[in-house]
Amino acid sequence: MTATLPAGSWFVGCGAMGGAMVAGWRKAGLDLSGLTAVSPSGRRIEGVKVVTELPAVTPRWCWLGFKPQMLGDVAPGLEPHVGEETVVLSILAGVEAASLRRVFPRAKAIVRLMPNLPVSEGEGVTALYSEDADAALRGEVEAMAGALGLAAWCKDEADFGLVGAIAGSGPAYVARFVDALATAAREEGLDGELADAIALQVVAGSGLMARATGETMVALARRVASPGGTTEAGLKVIDEGERLTGLIRDVVEAWRRRSEEMAAAAR
Repeated sequence: MTATLPAGSWFVGCGAMGGAMVAGWRKAGLDLSGLTAVSPSGRRIEGVKVVTELPAVTPRWCWLGFKPQMLGDVAPGLEPHVGEETVVLSILAGVEAASLRRVFPRAKAIVRLMPNLPVSEGEGVTALYSEDADAALRGEVEAMAGALGLAAWCKDEADFGLVGAIAGSGPAYVARFVDALATAAREEGLDGELADAIALQVVAGSGLMARATGETMVALARRVASPGGTTEAGLKVIDEGERLTGLIRDVVEAWRRRSEEMAAAAR
């Protein structure tokens, strides 16, 4: 299905993530004339009409892109605009479908999306979840999200949350890894700018290679590491006591705890 943004679509609170999605749609060549961004700041968004107050009409699609903790403040003013033909599409982290249905009881359907920032380049990941979207609507939403990269429907909200932990927050974790790799190189005496450029290219190139070859990460690591060589020596440090794997488990667990706290606050 070709991605088409329905006329009469709103993006309420089009901040960093919403702006990344709009940038990705623009890059993909989508017609954005039917989208209105509702932003108190009135910040200009290329190709999109921006207003500072809610229009006096009922939107067909209403994207929620403000901070999750603002739902209680925004919903009372927004709810009267959300009619029986309005689809509510939320990118609010930690706010469950049931909580959204409670504050928007008349909505035609509630759809949760969890995109990550690389959607701005058409290389993102977007998790999708809905309890009441029909097949036709699922196809429309998947086409819109698919224009931004990989889009996948999750069978339940638990899976949806796990995708958020890995994909939604993952770019921040990868950025820290790139920085750590560059920092180690600088500490060994490599020029700072060169260290930064090499670390970034190593991660970008490795991702492209992995996608092109279809090999497992274990196989790729084995292909790089010659027996008894320098890479193998480094991998032994990473693998000792499952250092890296254990660290990432702790990271995901911290994400899960915070997500549960945010969901509880929104109930």
